[in-house]
Amino acid sequence: MAVVDLPQWLALAPALILAVTALVLFAFDSINPGSTNRTVLSGTTVIGALASLAVAVWYAAAGVGATGIENYGVIDIMGGQFVVDQLALFFMIVVAIVTALVAVASHDYLRDHAYQAEYYSLIVLAATGMSMMAASNSLVTAFIALELTSLPSYALVAILKDNRGSVEAGLKYFLIGALSSAIFVYGVSLVYGATGSLQLESIAANLGAAGELGGLLGLGILMLIGGVAFKTASVPFHFWAPEAYEGAPAPVSAFLSSASKAAGFVLAFRVFTTAFPLEATTAVIGVDWTWAFVILAIVTMTLGNFAAATQENVKRMLAYSSIGHAGYVLIGLAALSTPSGDLVMGAAMIHLFVYGFMNTGAFLFVGLAEHWGVGRTFEDYNGLATQAPVACAAMAVFMFSLAGIPPFGGFGSKYLLFIHTIEAAAENTALLAAAAALVINSTLSLYYYSRLVKALWIEEPLRERDALAKPTGLYAAIVAAAVVTAVILAAFGPITDVATEAAATVVG
Repeated sequence: MAVVDLPQWLALAPALILAVTALVLFAFDSINPGSTNRTVLSGTTVIGALASLAVAVWYAAAGVGATGIENYGVIDIMGGQFVVDQLALFFMIVVAIVTALVAVASHDYLRDHAYQAEYYSLIVLAATGMSMMAASNSLVTAFIALELTSLPSYALVAILKDNRGSVEAGLKYFLIGALSSAIFVYGVSLVYGATGSLQLESIAANLGAAGELGGLLGLGILMLIGGVAFKTASVPFHFWAPEAYEGAPAPVSAFLSSASKAAGFVLAFRVFTTAFPLEATTAVIGVDWTWAFVILAIVTMTLGNFAAATQENVKRMLAYSSIGHAGYVLIGLAALSTPSGDLVMGAAMIHLFVYGFMNTGAFLFVGLAEHWGVGRTFEDYNGLATQAPVACAAMAVFMFSLAGIPPFGGFGSKYLLFIHTIEAAAENTALLAAAAALVINSTLSLYYYSRLVKALWIEEPLRERDALAKPTGLYAAIVAAAVVTAVILAAFGPITDVATEAAATVVG
């Protein structure tokens, strides 16, 4: 494919477009503080996110970052501090999609909110950090991108300043986030002390020189796992998620549980495949680090699903459910010790892609219910389908897809993850336990997901409700996410190829 030669830094265009969009939003508010039309603000955010999405898709289709392409290849930027490959572009696409959906929905959800420009600016700045995290190829740039993601996220959770739950959730999120950042950066310092490097390939090249510092390196790796576990809401760093998701505005909960989780996982995928190749790392520290992810995966998916099954609050149920899904994706890291590691990791990436639609849509439906003034318990949702059949049909699609019921996207991603995990178990029998936990927990999840569908469609309402408004933005985002969730299985072939190729670029 003939292309025009462009400066290498333009390979980061998907992230740079988001950064420029944030600056434009700041400029709007500076020129006319507090008075900028909310349609202009949300529209600018959507345009920026869609432009980022279009460029990322264009780059991926053109072969930017792909191996074996004559015109392109993996692009190193700033001396290898950033790298743009198929893995980075895949997750930039996920972040841009979720950002666009959240921005569309926020137009109605935050109709009367006083801090419109600040809200959209923070959303886009966090998305910028997530996109930069996908391309980070150094522990320093990864940490900076992580903080660029985290700091706006703390403010977003607490942005409803007159809502005690929102402010309290933001404070808890900030305190736990500060602790996790300290753990992560201390891990970075230990890895640097043992290897003398921060750039990921250089760390891998210098592992043999760690010598007697193997224990120091092992502790540093353990702390990096802790930092990643926080960002992905994995056990035992999951405590912030139910509180933050419940207290935050529903679109923010959707954004954090989908885009932020994807960003945390792409960081883990890149760091642990590039900086810590298994054989060389095991020779130095004496431990196979994939065992940590086997245990994390099983414990996280089990705790998340069992906790979700006991909830009466729909938003908290979805929060614990998101913890369970983090456990499913962790299998992609647990299987890296096997020859099929790239296939399992690719399946985990596909699950994150589908999850970006079905989980975002589910939280946006909760936002729609909050917009209507419906309560937060399962009983409060009783009979909503009689007044809002389209939105409730979309929610049924999300619930069944999250549970892994065919013919929805969640079934396809879980099926691929299960099949490839079973194949990988031929080399690592511990993965049989992970595959069994995936099936058992998915079966359990059908209970609480179908419970909500039953409330919406079968149960009688506890009280009479006034006519429900049909806010355009929320409805558009929910329906769009539902349509993709319902039909994406038909396009699983190409998506699987893209994800597997992206995984193969980092899995040796």
